Amino acid sequence: MRLQRLLARGLQATLLLWPPIVLAFGWVHRAAHILNNEEGGTATEVQGRYQVVLDEMRSQRTLQDALAPAIDRFLRVTASYWPGLFHCYDLPGLPRTNNDLEHQFGSARYHTRRASGRKGADPSMVVRGSVRLVAALVTRHHTFTGAELRPHNLERWHSLRATLAFRHKARRAQCRFRRNPTAYLAALEAQLLTPSLPS
Repeated sequence: MRLQRLLARGLQATLLLWPPIVLAFGWVHRAAHILNNEEGGTATEVQGRYQVVLDEMRSQRTLQDALAPAIDRFLRVTASYWPGLFHCYDLPGLPRTNNDLEHQFGSARYHTRRASGRKGADPSMVVRGSVRLVAALVTRHHTFTGAELRPHNLERWHSLRATLAFRHKARRAQCRFRRNPTAYLAALEAQLLTPSLPS
């Protein structure tokens, strides 16, 4: 009985605070429902429905003084995520949230650690991570045939190989420098002082 009286008194004291909270909860609930996309709409359809909720929040912002900071924050955070927010609805298998994507990266790190025996990060990820990580993620969902693995765009393939070779060369230079900084710098100095034109 006493608890019931306390609750009744608390609800009475906060009576004016509830309508804005109910309104904000409705917006957030609608936004979550739209992003869940249970209807299976395209990225453009989801974006259009989501934009309606954002426009409604903007139009009500001036009428809801208590909610103004929360609305501003919601709109600001949404704007920062906007460029990549809707790709997942058009690309099957693309993780919808940062947590799902981080789980994919974490899983790749876990398997790399198990294969290499290293407790820390694998240094080869710096050199070949852009290729290895994509390969690790894609091969989980699809088994490729030899014909599918053959490069279709040779120019792009050569460009990628050149990028990887450049990173590998930079990595080797770092190792040489760490092993013997004096000899490495002396070799660089000799290379710099070598005349480029014949005398």
